[in-house]
Amino acid sequence: MRKRVVITGMGVISPIGNDKETFWRSLVEGKSGIGPITRFDASGLPTRFAAEVKDFDPTQVLERKDIKRMDRFSQYAVVATKMALQDAGLEVNKVGPERVGVVFATGIGGMETFEEQTRILLEKGPGKISPFFVPMMIANMAAGQIAIHTGARGPNFTVVNACAAGTNAVGEAFRVLQRGEAEVVITGGSEASVTPLALAGFSAMKALSTRNEAPEKASRPFDRLRDGFVLGEGAGVLILETLDHALARGARIYAEVAGYGCTADAYHITAPDPEGQGAAQAMALALADAGVQPGEVDYINAHGTSTDLNDRIETLAIKKVFGAHAYKLAISSNKSMIGHLLGAAGAVELIATTLTIYEGIIPPTINYEEPDPECDLDYVPNKARRQEVKVALSNSFGFGGHNATVLLKRVEV
Repeated sequence: MRKRVVITGMGVISPIGNDKETFWRSLVEGKSGIGPITRFDASGLPTRFAAEVKDFDPTQVLERKDIKRMDRFSQYAVVATKMALQDAGLEVNKVGPERVGVVFATGIGGMETFEEQTRILLEKGPGKISPFFVPMMIANMAAGQIAIHTGARGPNFTVVNACAAGTNAVGEAFRVLQRGEAEVVITGGSEASVTPLALAGFSAMKALSTRNEAPEKASRPFDRLRDGFVLGEGAGVLILETLDHALARGARIYAEVAGYGCTADAYHITAPDPEGQGAAQAMALALADAGVQPGEVDYINAHGTSTDLNDRIETLAIKKVFGAHAYKLAISSNKSMIGHLLGAAGAVELIATTLTIYEGIIPPTINYEEPDPECDLDYVPNKARRQEVKVALSNSFGFGGHNATVLLKRVEV
């Protein structure tokens, strides 16, 4: 029999708070973390705002020499991991290092390091490139640094699946535990891509909102006036354990991971399948994996990017899977407040989904002002809703046609 898997700890670095409690409070209050870019001069860009992480101080967890050898995406990952382990009341050495795995995600990896070292190459020549360039930049290094800083020696790998990566990582961690390959897995995702090149690249695709005059209103999932997504950054880390292991040590259990679905559109490099078939199939697979009927689902944490195509196609996909029950579901998008964290989005949003189940409060979709006739479901507009949630889905979809859904349940032992 497949082992049951539960969530026992969480850590967050986000545009609306650098710990789980602040993040959750800000979500429930409908606080926007989006504003003008402060990290570099964005005056020459079409989009001059983002959802930046604020007041991040890695020195509370990391030595200064380590900080200098880590890209920000790895710093976010390690700091969030330390928080998650503390939240879980778990020490890797007490579990047994070989029985603790790391399954982590990023969409891009060390983008800031890549840009910085490219400037050095062009301005000063190859002799000035840092010997730490490659191990700071490569996408797997967040997972590597987590293992180095925690001593986890179990299964360790990185998912790089664009904007679906964070959800894929949690789903694959779930599978590692189901198969009995570990007792604990540190999982999630990290991204630090608020950089000039990333902004310029997404702007060239016409993917970003250009609402420069009111950036806090720019991310408006499912609203008729949405004009693109807002780039965000941060990290989300979840501690997953087998249920038996969590019960044996008397751990607090937030929710159960019960189902996972993963598909491809096989359609286009950036646009979703216009029929929403791949997204619908990912949700259907997660339901089947968990043995849950569509009518049992209370809430969906939507991918909800605030782009025209995504929001319309995700709505269509939900209707395909849930039929008439789609109109009874509560649906909301955290991206309205935190922007799009790319490879970290799914992990941070799964933390929000977990807390929705645990706290019985559904965070809102803020900036929902003008309904779109093609997006006609209940998006929990503008104000949080107190509601019992027993079963929830979290969706993530990425460039390349990657689709991932994880199903969470309120734990019943």
